[in-house]
Amino acid sequence: MSFEDALKELEGIVKQLEQGQVKLDEAITAYERGALLKKHCEQKLAEAKLKVDKIMISADGSVSVQPADLN
Repeated sequence: MSFEDALKELEGIVKQLEQGQVKLDEAITAYERGALLKKHCEQKLAEAKLKVDKIMISADGSVSVQPADLN
């Protein structure tokens, strides 16, 4: 599942739970699904962060690649 699809589903679950119109059993199931989607999204973001590199060009023209500082 893509990050975007997981996030969209997670947002739908949050909206549904915030409205408070869900039976308890359904709310628990939705909460569990939401927790899994949150974990999936966090994992996808961590993977993306590892792929983002910072390209540095020094004064002598040499190129080096360093992990980006995204914090």
